[in-house]
Amino acid sequence: MATPAAAASSTAPLSNAFLPRLGPNGGAKSTRSLQWARDQRQRSSPRRFGAAVITAKFELKPPPYPLNALEPHMSQNTLSFHWGKHHRGYVDNLNKQIVGTELESKSLEDIIIQTYNKGDLLPPFNNAAQIWNHDFFWESMKPGGGGKPSGELLKLIERDFGSFEKLCEELRSAAATQFGSGWAWLAFNPRPSDGKELLVVKSPNAVNPLVLGYIPILTIDVWEHAYYLDFQNRRPDYISIFMEKLVSWEGVAAKLAAAKS
Repeated sequence: MATPAAAASSTAPLSNAFLPRLGPNGGAKSTRSLQWARDQRQRSSPRRFGAAVITAKFELKPPPYPLNALEPHMSQNTLSFHWGKHHRGYVDNLNKQIVGTELESKSLEDIIIQTYNKGDLLPPFNNAAQIWNHDFFWESMKPGGGGKPSGELLKLIERDFGSFEKLCEELRSAAATQFGSGWAWLAFNPRPSDGKELLVVKSPNAVNPLVLGYIPILTIDVWEHAYYLDFQNRRPDYISIFMEKLVSWEGVAAKLAAAKS
């Protein structure tokens, strides 16, 4: 993969293109965003049919393993708070935001793209994207993870990054240098201009590569609540444990196959 000094860096921070555009007075919300919020508030009261209250559709999905299955590398305490409190909060809040609106009938991915609004974020974006990001994060790990990929995934990694070790270096760097809250991703580019289909991306807050037209195949959550109970402020230690003991390369390979199909 190209070095950061190259014209198209393999580690692609989601910079200005991924941040809300400032309004005329320097605020993060544009007139369009504020109008959208007003319109939705007028339409967002729950619809009632008799005694029943109709609510939006999204449900909290559990991780694909018991909450203690990643111990000792990620504690049950961390997963209980991360999934049971933070992830649940995003689901509950999104359902409140979209009930009775045109978004209620859309898929989670469609809500993310529509409310990203070319960087001028609409109110439901953060909750919708964080639901998707967390569902994806749980699938990026497994009990007894780590090791090294094989097959087509390893071939593409070696072609696009030079070696598996170089990919790990770029992922670690992206996760460690994402300022504040955010994510580090390995993504598939279906329309590469340089022939390289895999790239490392880091993104702030809830933003993910879907809004750039990339297909994520692996992520590392670097919001502090992902690791603070186990590692306090030692983000690099958490990243190392993720790469060495938790990452599911089988899951990554399956996502790559789906992205290429």
